[in-house]
Amino acid sequence: MELIDSHAHLNDPAYDKDLPEVIRRFKEAGVAAVINVGFDVESSRRALELAHAYPFIHATVAIHPHDAADFDEEAERVLKGLSMDRRVVAIGETGLDYYRNLSPRKQQEEVFRWHLNLARELRLPFIIHDREAHEDTLRVLRTERLSPAGGVMHCFSGSWETAKKCLDLGLYISLAGPLTFKNARRPLELARLLPLDRLLIETDCPYLTPDPYRGRRNEPAYVYYVAKAVATARGLSVEEVAAVTAANARKLFNL
Repeated sequence: MELIDSHAHLNDPAYDKDLPEVIRRFKEAGVAAVINVGFDVESSRRALELAHAYPFIHATVAIHPHDAADFDEEAERVLKGLSMDRRVVAIGETGLDYYRNLSPRKQQEEVFRWHLNLARELRLPFIIHDREAHEDTLRVLRTERLSPAGGVMHCFSGSWETAKKCLDLGLYISLAGPLTFKNARRPLELARLLPLDRLLIETDCPYLTPDPYRGRRNEPAYVYYVAKAVATARGLSVEEVAAVTAANARKLFNL
């Protein structure tokens, strides 16, 4: 069985003390590749360092919407430089976060559009963070010329109606640990209804740890439990879900 964790943060300080053990565990669990996602300048640099150290870890670079207020000419210059590296497979995560509102919404949108334009110029896919900002996220996506390489709505939290609008834009939808939670009505509906050829799975580690490890630090090995939840919802085997979501990840990120 081959699994791919399509969104992880192994560049997070949560792994500073035991990253080799985390890598060993996910390799033993059948995780063949990890998309290691940048969320600021330093984490983007770290993502690239890990991608050059491990052939099965792939990097993305971006400024998270939480930090949009800190985006300046220097950050723009550095990110453009990093994005040229051959080990970068996507631009992201970028988007809008109206839950925490850590940066002004206008600046979030400006930085979001900058990332989308960079992805288009480089013909790379993009990774979207959308938290309680579905209408504005869709508005931005509809008014920009999107990268021909496409993109993914990561850790999708919207309704099936919103998901259909994202699918109409040619996007993939990624599901994460909340699918395994006891109150997971909406994620389970998505797991049943999403076209299999547009579905990805992820951990978003170190966050959103799935059951049965909820409450602990998350890690890529646990993407198995997301695949298992999808399989149960659709009446498929875990092996079938692992195979199709891995193939989708390889296609989107050109692995």
